[in-house]
Amino acid sequence: MKIHNITNILEEWAPLSYQENYDNSGLIVGSLNDNLEGVLVTLDCTEKIIDEAIKKKCNLIIAHHPILFNPLKKLSGDTYVERIIIKAIKNNISIYAIHTNLDNIIDGVNSSIANKLGLLNCKILQPKYDVLKQLVVYCPKDHVEFLRENLFQIGAGSIGDYDNCSFSSKGIGTFLPKSESNPFVGEKGVLHKEKEIKLDLVFPKNIESKIIKCLEDIHPYEEVAYQIFSLNIKFKSVGAGLIGELNESIDPAKFISSLKIKMNTSCVRYTELIDKKIKTVAVCGGSGSFLLSTAINSHADIFISSDFKYHEFFDADNKIIIADIGHFESEQYTKDLIYDFLRKKITKFAVHLSQVKTNPINYI
Repeated sequence: MKIHNITNILEEWAPLSYQENYDNSGLIVGSLNDNLEGVLVTLDCTEKIIDEAIKKKCNLIIAHHPILFNPLKKLSGDTYVERIIIKAIKNNISIYAIHTNLDNIIDGVNSSIANKLGLLNCKILQPKYDVLKQLVVYCPKDHVEFLRENLFQIGAGSIGDYDNCSFSSKGIGTFLPKSESNPFVGEKGVLHKEKEIKLDLVFPKNIESKIIKCLEDIHPYEEVAYQIFSLNIKFKSVGAGLIGELNESIDPAKFISSLKIKMNTSCVRYTELIDKKIKTVAVCGGSGSFLLSTAINSHADIFISSDFKYHEFFDADNKIIIADIGHFESEQYTKDLIYDFLRKKITKFAVHLSQVKTNPINYI
């Protein structure tokens, strides 16, 4: 098995195209074509994680947080980042990050929090707008169903809770094959008219290469007539944060106490408790203050996230409760999420869950 066999599985689950522009998800160190010996899953990649990978004979580390965000100008070992990369290279260890692309899928990082809290009817808090594309392709009438079915099989035509969505319209296509052509229908040098179907389908942008390959392989024409458009519409299954409901309304103070236990944290920073029971809960693993206004507008009673600055707590403005549980604490179950996913997908290969706690913050 090669490293790319694992990364391909991860990217079908959380496509790299779903990551934020500032992010650096994907393979950071190593080669996708290296033989895979063992996998170590962690939240962060530290020097102790490299040591653990060496001890467990793992040559692929899958981390949630990328070890590299900014370009390196040198590799002298002066910083912890440089030392980690040097040590990984010396020991032929590849490092792969699955970060905001895992944050942005509905069964990703935030689902771990939602499951711990027992949230029901969860949906994306802030759906992304740059995920969907539209395919328009023209095909001879007798071949359009075969093409349509093959496009459906690779994921085209899926919109929210609906699959196999498409639109067809009839028309007449014209073309004049030149002397070097090899026309499927018609004759060289003779203007041809063909009854065609115009087929419209929507697809997520991460499968665009599969869409084009399908057209090249399945479409009967030598030259396929098609167009692809970017759509600025919401894709409800991809985006930031989650919002869901508790099975029953609960007193805010009781909920905060329960939150501390369920999220295994020694500290919860929270705003004034509003005199209203909590029913609707918004969550965002990691730094989520950018979603506060969205959580308020979505009528959440409480927003659970981390990394709120002092003045940002005032923005709750008695409209919502902010509960900051800590960055590490909000994402601590992410490595379990990745580990469980890989164990289900790869049943006959060594996948290890890191035993090193990488939280750089201590509490007293």
